Amino acid sequence: MAQPAFYRVHENDVDLQAYQLQKLNQLLVFAVHCNEFYKEKLKDITLPIRSLEELNKLPLTLKKELAEDQIRYAPFGRNHSYPETSYIRYHQTSGTSGRPLKVLDTKESWDWWQDCWLEVLKSAGVTSKDRLFLAFGFGPFIGFWAAYEAAKKAGTLVIPGGAQSSSERLYSILENKANVLLCTPSYALHLAEIAEQNGFDIKNSHVHTMITAGEPGGSIASVREQIESHWNAKLYDHVGMTEIGAYGFSCSQQKGIHVNESQFLAEVINPETIEPVTEGERGELVLTNLGRYGFPLIRYRTGDMVRKNNQSCSCGNPYRFFEDGILGRADDMVIVRGVNIYPQSIEAIVREFREINEFRIVYYTVDEMNQVKVQIEASMDVTDELKVRLRERIGLRIEVERLENGELPRFELKARRVLDQRDSKVKKTP
Repeated sequence: MAQPAFYRVHENDVDLQAYQLQKLNQLLVFAVHCNEFYKEKLKDITLPIRSLEELNKLPLTLKKELAEDQIRYAPFGRNHSYPETSYIRYHQTSGTSGRPLKVLDTKESWDWWQDCWLEVLKSAGVTSKDRLFLAFGFGPFIGFWAAYEAAKKAGTLVIPGGAQSSSERLYSILENKANVLLCTPSYALHLAEIAEQNGFDIKNSHVHTMITAGEPGGSIASVREQIESHWNAKLYDHVGMTEIGAYGFSCSQQKGIHVNESQFLAEVINPETIEPVTEGERGELVLTNLGRYGFPLIRYRTGDMVRKNNQSCSCGNPYRFFEDGILGRADDMVIVRGVNIYPQSIEAIVREFREINEFRIVYYTVDEMNQVKVQIEASMDVTDELKVRLRERIGLRIEVERLENGELPRFELKARRVLDQRDSKVKKTP
């Protein structure tokens, strides 16, 4: 069954929901005929569905299901709709929250990925006149490959930074007058640290635009402001997942994330009750990709927490908007002395201190009770100030430990700033 061509909704396309419903039903009919994984999951569903309000009648898809399916039907599982010979790209998830998923793309699905990423570049104002520096090494992680291919489609000059040290990348950025930088938020800050140590003048470089991806941070105001201050550039955030697609991007207002609704259906549910949340309430983002027929996902529980918002962004983009972007991961939440703790909430406070170069959150257990502390590397002693601010904003007394510079790890791709030691239980001294 042929896959429909990529479609972009323009301002004069008033009936977005009708278009989404048509795309969804095309995908569902395709899946029940051509995809063994969804043929089984959708066997009791009557098609076509009559409205998007009936979306919740479809079963949710969990990452655990896909991982178990790939074990049972090794190596790629049944969610690949075509014969293996139809696929041209291999990717896998990072595995930060369990077993890595293997994801294959056909030429059509890979074209769809690139077009989704083109929306990210367009939202940041990137054109054929720009020079885009890719500050990462290439591996099975999909995001940067897709960014590279999309930049080619946009006619943008791409300067690769693979197999280089941080100093070499900084030299290349300056020497080649790159004006757009793509990397993770963590690595943007690390490059700024290396620049200061080695005398690279990044504030007066040609870089005027930055796109961050791969981890939350670009939509956290304090993180974004610190990166922009170091680089003297405007930062745009992007969110996506290997398994679901490049679904979101920030805009000129920098207040959150827009969902590319021409290619994705978005829901926000209570992760405990599975019911839709109300306006302004925090919940788990559920996505359906409408154009990746080679690896479709229907009502996929992303594990990302967002705040439901039915209001449009002031930038004028009519697509669904999540203020403050990704708020955290559902499985990252830890209850400490009755308070729900998300790592992103702590990071937002830590990054308000320019003196802090790097940090780590440590969970541990004392007398069967969860505890949390924050380790920091800082140019000045701000431990007492940080303790006060954490207490005021989180509502919890959190220990702050200052370490020597260089003790904490640095990251090029997804940062792992949470150390969970709760299995190493400590007994309080009487």
